[in-house]
Amino acid sequence: MKIIEPEIWIEPYDGTKIMKNIERACRTCYRSEDHITEDSYKKLLKNCINRGHESVLEHEKITIRFLCSINSYKDLTRHRAGASFSIESTRYCNYSKDKFDNNIKFMDPVYIQNPDDYQCWKDCMAAIEKYYMQMSNNGAIPDHCRTMLPHSTVAEVVMTCNIREWKHVLSLRCNNRVHPEIRQILIPVLLEFKKTMPEIFESVEYDEAFPKDWYAKLHIGYKEN
Repeated sequence: MKIIEPEIWIEPYDGTKIMKNIERACRTCYRSEDHITEDSYKKLLKNCINRGHESVLEHEKITIRFLCSINSYKDLTRHRAGASFSIESTRYCNYSKDKFDNNIKFMDPVYIQNPDDYQCWKDCMAAIEKYYMQMSNNGAIPDHCRTMLPHSTVAEVVMTCNIREWKHVLSLRCNNRVHPEIRQILIPVLLEFKKTMPEIFESVEYDEAFPKDWYAKLHIGYKEN
């Protein structure tokens, strides 16, 4: 059994280029391409967003790979409009094999602060792994073994959204009413986008009281296997 922390890999992107491409598409509506300057996208995008004209944001997309829990991706996959998903399948991945280091990975519930409660969770995960491995060693296929896997089981998720959908997802999933594991993986994404595409994301609010040492580690680039 391994207890791990969440991680995020944002595929390489250029926030300024994304915003300039959106501007060029948007100006087609008014045939005002001749008004494009080095920074004209800033005013145009702010005006579009302030007026609720966000369909132009759908012209660009970003792909992110999350190392998260089943608990998290069940919430992420509620967002279907403008989003696509590829998810590690517990039907076919056999965690008793060398490929998976012969163990099940569980996401550390750092938000469980009571030591007794945390130990209960840890004991439960250990028991689940024990019986998963026993079933697998008895010849059960992963499709059968997975019936006992809990929400804490770690899985990799690739999520691609157009910019409008990322803005929508982050607007809904970064506040203090959302499960802590979702905030762990989405607040860092929002902060990254606020930095690189402020004209689009600066108005999106988030739970600023959420502990920063709980944030998932964020990488710009492709995950190495």
